Amino acid sequence: MKPLVRNAALNSYVEVSKSLGIDPRSLMTRVGLDPVGLTVQDRWISGVAVAQLLELSAVASQREDFGLRLAERRRFSNLGPISLVIREEPDVRSALELLVRHEYMYNEMLHSRLSEANGLATLKLSLEPGEAVAVRQSTELAVGAFHQLLRTFLGTRWQPVSVCFTHSPPADTGTHRRIFGPVVEFDRDFNGIVLYTDDLDAPNPMSDPLLRTYARQYFESMAVSRGASELDRVRDLIEVLLPTGRCSIEQVAGSLGVDRRTVHRHLAASGETFSSLLNATRTQIAEQLVANPRRSLTEISGLLGFSAPSAFSRWFGERFGCSPRQWRLRRGEQQPSRLHDDQ
Repeated sequence: MKPLVRNAALNSYVEVSKSLGIDPRSLMTRVGLDPVGLTVQDRWISGVAVAQLLELSAVASQREDFGLRLAERRRFSNLGPISLVIREEPDVRSALELLVRHEYMYNEMLHSRLSEANGLATLKLSLEPGEAVAVRQSTELAVGAFHQLLRTFLGTRWQPVSVCFTHSPPADTGTHRRIFGPVVEFDRDFNGIVLYTDDLDAPNPMSDPLLRTYARQYFESMAVSRGASELDRVRDLIEVLLPTGRCSIEQVAGSLGVDRRTVHRHLAASGETFSSLLNATRTQIAEQLVANPRRSLTEISGLLGFSAPSAFSRWFGERFGCSPRQWRLRRGEQQPSRLHDDQ
């Protein structure tokens, strides 16, 4: 199945797009992504769709540095749970090796390798989206994000030996040189960063030895369970596609790079069908949304992928035994008594 990436890969995408005068919503819709879904950073989305979105955005904004502008805004938290462990690693080498070894936890499309020789360390990055799609912007985003991470450890004045890209230089290299300095090189034989091995030995100023053991234990328990099953991947995509109104098994299969029969087979192995998983996911989300009085029922209907509020009401009645309005009223009446009982 084709690789997925965390929603966090598009962190600040909306803000950067608007600052460059392009409409992020229309471009996301064009590649089958939902802007509302970006608020959930740990949700997984199609890596191909992300790569296509970044290329379209670069063309629409007429900015060949679009991916790099996103990289400028990268923070530790964008890495997800693994960031908690990296922050406590004793030195840069340990943190970087951990990040390389567990890259699947934040980006299934990314493949990285760290090697050392003759006093130099080379971090090579490649992207494998699973089909022929342009990845220039995604590559610059990935290299820029690693550069930002290294500067977090080594200080804002740190500079690598070189930053390399296999593609040709843009017409304007201003942003590249502002971020990377004069060491950025194009038309090289790999994408990545070259630095001194001494930099890898630098102690991590953020590390707390007392917290490291706890952080490692927490991470190891998560890393073992994160081998995202096909059921998890389909469920994540259902959540992403529901608000677009195009949540079908064909859409899910397309995002995973397989045919619908393959999806049916994987779900059957877990005792599920696409319909049962769709209904279960909808039910879980519906409970959360309808319980929030600030959400209109019409809005909720759209977020759950229904073509009309009446269709949503019929489905809700079949699942919950009452209308969404009645369910909300009953839920509201129960709240005071719960508070009273707690007191």
